[in-house]
Amino acid sequence: MSEPLIVSIPHSLGKDEAIRRLKSGMARMLASVPLVKVDEPTWIGDQMSFRLRALGQVASATVDVTDDKVRLAVSLPLILKQFAARVQGAITQGTRQLLEKK
Repeated sequence: MSEPLIVSIPHSLGKDEAIRRLKSGMARMLASVPLVKVDEPTWIGDQMSFRLRALGQVASATVDVTDDKVRLAVSLPLILKQFAARVQGAITQGTRQLLEKK
């Protein structure tokens, strides 16, 4: 695998509220990305790890939450690299919606 796909999204919620929102909606949001299935989401402290499955391929990912940003790193197998821009756009948009101030 090559360099991971990194998405960094700023927020102003504070770490605890961001984690609460991500825990309640991240798996559902990722599941809405076409052709992607989310497996094994696990939270340890302020980090979530999970696997993505698409087109018979498996990618691993982590989400790190800080007081002012969420950083998602996805290690895509070579065959899925061609979809990286679409995946990045869908993840960025969905995560921003979860983190919007309400």
